[in-house]
Amino acid sequence: MLVSVVIPCYNSEKTIRKVVEMTMQEFEKIEGYDVEFVLVNDNSRDGTFEEIRLLAGEYPQVHGINLMRNFGQHNALMCGMNYTHGDLIMGMDDDMQTHPSQIGKLLDKQKEGYDLVYGVYEKSENSAGKNLTSWFNRVSSRMLLGRPKEIRSSNFWLITNKVRMEVIRYRNYNPYVDGLFFRTTHNVGNVVIEHHKREYGTSNYTLRKMMKLWMAYWNYSVLPLRAASVLGSVTALLGFLAAIVTIVHKLIDPGTTVGWASTLSIMLIFFGFTLLVLGIIGEYIGEIVLSINNTPQYVIREMVNVKDEDRIS
Repeated sequence: MLVSVVIPCYNSEKTIRKVVEMTMQEFEKIEGYDVEFVLVNDNSRDGTFEEIRLLAGEYPQVHGINLMRNFGQHNALMCGMNYTHGDLIMGMDDDMQTHPSQIGKLLDKQKEGYDLVYGVYEKSENSAGKNLTSWFNRVSSRMLLGRPKEIRSSNFWLITNKVRMEVIRYRNYNPYVDGLFFRTTHNVGNVVIEHHKREYGTSNYTLRKMMKLWMAYWNYSVLPLRAASVLGSVTALLGFLAAIVTIVHKLIDPGTTVGWASTLSIMLIFFGFTLLVLGIIGEYIGEIVLSINNTPQYVIREMVNVKDEDRIS
């Protein structure tokens, strides 16, 4: 059985060789599996693609793709999945946090019949801030993406080729692979693995990038629109009740002075909610416009050990 390992690479010149070679050593220990690699360089600022080119020259099972600009981790994953040929497809990081020594656990779990297996961490080696954003991601993904409550997700996953074939049909410019996985199947398993620290550098995810990634959830849910409708209904009801209270109070005590401060506060609250709802609607309209304009999911500059006809979709 062939396993295609897809790795999005960004500024990983110092680690990508170690990831690839350690992964090969792990597969040599596991009977019944062969491995290929699709390494997608997401416009790194260092010599990552030069290192990928060297690996492709040394190992025929290593395939390299160089993107024309930085499209993001999930776009790079979508690109890589279009050029895999395996019966199973595995997603890994380029920084040794998703450690090759844990691959066997995902493969063993998949044998139980799962379409998708996530390797989840019993103990995270990330900072407190990163753990907090991970918690928020888990909660919001369960609400917006329909992720099963008992399932956790991570960057270390294994899917069947059937899932991959459905996922790569998605052509929107702003993909989120977990959302695509969960809308394809709920036959998902978790297996506990060890979490290793990053060997070099720090996370490439800035607050801006994390917000952009989180906003991609909205492509797979109308929950924000429904929440905006509920919010608008509640504020309208509160405004109506406040108006009744004011009128009754004025009838009972004609000498009551209506305060400008309270009126202004209510106006600011209502206008704030209105702008919030318009902003949510605007995000959806913006996504539609960018999709209609055929904004590319990724653009390839060059490939090594890959031919155009290798693309499955």
